[in-house]
Amino acid sequence: MDDAFMHERAVEALLFAAEEPLSLADLAGRLPQAADIESALTSLMQRYAGRGVELDCVAGRYRFRTAPDLAYLMSEVREEPQRLSKAALETLAIIAYHQPVTRAEVESVRGVGLSRATLDHLLELGWVRMRARPRAPGDLRQRRTPRAREG
Repeated sequence: MDDAFMHERAVEALLFAAEEPLSLADLAGRLPQAADIESALTSLMQRYAGRGVELDCVAGRYRFRTAPDLAYLMSEVREEPQRLSKAALETLAIIAYHQPVTRAEVESVRGVGLSRATLDHLLELGWVRMRARPRAPGDLRQRRTPRAREG
C-alpha cells in the first residue's frame, strides 16, 4: 500500500475515534511529518459525499457527522433509568405495602420526617399519586345526613 492511502486511513481513524472535531494541527501532531493531510481530507470528503456519514469541516475543524437528510433517524427519544435515593426507595416500599397511606403514616414507619422533595420526585415520576384525605373524628368535611323527624 502506498503512503498516501495509509495516511488517508490514519486520518479516517483519527476522525472516527475523536470525541470532538480535529484541526489540521491536531491531525499533523499524530501523523508522520511527510503526510499530506489536506489531500487525505479532500479524498475522504469525496469518498463520503452522499453517504449516510459525511466528513464535515466547521471552523477549520473536521468531523464525521450524519448526513443532514438522515437526521430524522437520530431523533429517537430514550428514557434513562431513574435512580432513586435510599429515602425515596424506602418511601416507595412503604407506600406499596401499606397503601393507601398518609404522609404521617409513612413518617411513622420510617421513623424520620418525609422530605417534600422525596415525595415530589415520586409524584413527578408517576409512581405515587395523591388521593383524598382520610376521614377522621372531628373532621369538618364529614357531613351528617339530617335525620327525618319522627312523629
